[in-house]
Amino acid sequence: MSYSPRAFRALSFHDATGAFAAGSDSPRAYLERCLETIAAREPVVRAWVVMNEAGAREAADASTARWKAGRPLSPIDGMPVGIKDLLETRDMPTQMGCTAYRGNFPKRDNAAVWALREAGAVVLGKTVTTELGGAHPGPTTNPFDQARTPGGSSSGSAAAVAARMVPAALGTQVGGSVIRPASYCGNVALKPTQGGINRGERQATSMSTTGIHAGCIEDMWQVAIEIAKRAGGDPGRPGLFGPAAPPAARRPAVIGVMETEGWAALDAASKAAFEGLLEALRAQGVAVLRRGDHPLLDAFETSLTGVQAMTSAITGWENHWLFRNLVAQDPEGISARSKAVLAMAGKMTPEDYRLRLFQREEVRARHAALAPVVDALVAPASPGPAPLWAGDVPGQPLKPRPTGDAVFNTPSSGLGAPAVTVPLCAVGGMPMGIQVVAQPHMDAQATAIARWMFETLEPATA
Repeated sequence: MSYSPRAFRALSFHDATGAFAAGSDSPRAYLERCLETIAAREPVVRAWVVMNEAGAREAADASTARWKAGRPLSPIDGMPVGIKDLLETRDMPTQMGCTAYRGNFPKRDNAAVWALREAGAVVLGKTVTTELGGAHPGPTTNPFDQARTPGGSSSGSAAAVAARMVPAALGTQVGGSVIRPASYCGNVALKPTQGGINRGERQATSMSTTGIHAGCIEDMWQVAIEIAKRAGGDPGRPGLFGPAAPPAARRPAVIGVMETEGWAALDAASKAAFEGLLEALRAQGVAVLRRGDHPLLDAFETSLTGVQAMTSAITGWENHWLFRNLVAQDPEGISARSKAVLAMAGKMTPEDYRLRLFQREEVRARHAALAPVVDALVAPASPGPAPLWAGDVPGQPLKPRPTGDAVFNTPSSGLGAPAVTVPLCAVGGMPMGIQVVAQPHMDAQATAIARWMFETLEPATA
């Protein structure tokens, strides 16, 4: 199906709760509508690994009783949600898209999953992840064109929201695993400040964050803040800051353009769509600064050269201990793609890792210097629309990025900064998102600016 940012109507939840309170609708009825959509679309989209329909119906019935009594646990009480299959759930296995973890069932909840249940959300199932959250794809297809990837590694979470199966789902990001699939699938998404949402058991890597895919900004923020209110942030981190309700839309005074090292390779149609959004910002009285307009912005862009290789090296080093053990335990349970990542990380030394960390601190300092200059940065959320993906060809070299290139996402991951994607472009009849990147702990500001852009600007098509 051809995608139009304004014609497409994503599934939302915040606007259903009034009917729950009035008794004209209920969380159980809402869940059943979601299950009907899943039954119709899942055979092609393939967003889910496993579902707990019985448990979801039980939770939805309990939520229905609370709304009827006027005592909902939170604004997301009764919301059906998907959980990326990297995060543990007490009632479903956690197999991480990896043969070596087939049947893994720890029977405990990740911190964010626990917080969702405490808020009354209905944990419906586990969504497909790429293998171990890396580059090797799962079976999920893009809801707008089954010949294309939904992105990764939060493939199933992005696709389930875009296919209107659920209003929200949890994802995770180390490089571009929340923001890029949201861009490819036409979702809104929050990749919060590093450590803003408690990762629970997933503390191994220094740039991993838990993020939110949703059909609308209101639901995105509400899910994030309800988790943070209960589970806090990562150890040693203050957690997500912001209001208890979605931040009001805010027009920025000055926006900086973050081109990144991906700009030169961006195709003409995608570049034209993005430039159209910049013109729309100017028409609303927003000052738009490019790298040549301010020396601090130019210095920041210069520091981004090589940031993708830097973040990949840091994550590879931090992950390769786990990968080594998995290969030792189950040599056939890990894909050749993941083994290649392990081989690259194995060539690094502690000195190499330290150098990359120093480089990351330099980029973060350049970004911090922009705080008095711009209200936020904007950039494409992906290098164009979702690429075609027909699978690996036996006997031929493996494609390095089958779920798309994270070149526009690794900067915010390396910076530890919040990024919000909004679906404001269509290129060739497919979604392409725009991301708003703010300073660390300014998640609410990034959300407010993204909300203003989404509610005010006419989407750009090419």
